[in-house]
Amino acid sequence: MDFIDQIKPISEQISKLREHIKIEEATKSAFVMPLIQALGYNVFNPMEVCPEFIADAPGLKGETVNYAILRDGDPIMVFECKWCGEKLGYPSHGSQLYRYLSSTPAKFGVLTNGVLYRFYTDLEKPNMMDSKPFLEFNMLDLQEPLITELKSFSKSAFNPEGLQNVARNLMYTSEVKRIMAEQLADPEPDFVRFFAKKIYTENIAPAVMDKFKEITKRSLNEFIKERIIGTLQTALNAGEATSSNFPNGTASIGVITTEEELEGFHIVKAVLREAVDIKRIHSKDTKSYFAVLLDGNTWKTICRLYFNSKQKYIGLFDKDKKEIKTPISSLEDLYSFTSELRTAVSRLDKGSTTTEPSEIENEAVADAIA
Repeated sequence: MDFIDQIKPISEQISKLREHIKIEEATKSAFVMPLIQALGYNVFNPMEVCPEFIADAPGLKGETVNYAILRDGDPIMVFECKWCGEKLGYPSHGSQLYRYLSSTPAKFGVLTNGVLYRFYTDLEKPNMMDSKPFLEFNMLDLQEPLITELKSFSKSAFNPEGLQNVARNLMYTSEVKRIMAEQLADPEPDFVRFFAKKIYTENIAPAVMDKFKEITKRSLNEFIKERIIGTLQTALNAGEATSSNFPNGTASIGVITTEEELEGFHIVKAVLREAVDIKRIHSKDTKSYFAVLLDGNTWKTICRLYFNSKQKYIGLFDKDKKEIKTPISSLEDLYSFTSELRTAVSRLDKGSTTTEPSEIENEAVADAIA
């Protein structure tokens, strides 16, 4: 099973249970331990994942951290956990983690409330935890690049030396993005002067600087918008042959959407007309199946149409999120699934998303977390 397929169910669980969890212990059991397990560490083996770890180091006075990942008896990564309803901005939250990273062999510390995770190391000064995390992600807002970085901390991939370089690059990237965002919102004089000098040949008086500040700000934002539009247009042109007759949906490059699939899509929309606004019903065609989606979200799959072979099937998901494929002899048979389709929409509209099964194609996984 791909790493993302292990993370997505944890995200779903957090979304469902967050409001019902009132204490730190429940947060650790329901949210944090499953993530550590997904990283490949055995949470039931105290020689590998030690709860309430006490370090034998001067100055710690018997203090513990919630979890320590051990290798050959030494901590390589420590977790300090808080209740999921608590914010992580208080200085005291990081102080214990700071002391541990300063006094033990562990080079990586994680501060979390089960939803937000912040990863720290000692890039600025050896054996002293940095003031800023080098990696931060939200389990309720999964982003593919961050999940890829998280996988670097899995048991099978963990490499302290390599991770230091990863951490350094992530830290620099984060800071560059932060500076770019600040300059886009309110360009500094030196930033404005850089562009003005390349354009304006006369003396740059204060009035000219003020004028160029607005020009710089507007130009940068327009440039970004143009690049985004250009990228989208390229993608649209590449898929034009397969998606020009594909309403409210997308098709993967190289996939041909058939008339039968489009007709099946319209039948499904017709039977759902009384259950949901049909503007919310979208589709995505892949090499294996034609998916009908709620709100264009691959995590909210209403059904799948398997029309690429002589025997046609409709795939529906039960309450346990397992797909059940049923053979049909003609497109008209889709009408007999009206009740099941409306039940699926009702369940998805209440916030219960359909987790893609492990055999899903990589492109569908990427779309699910985009």
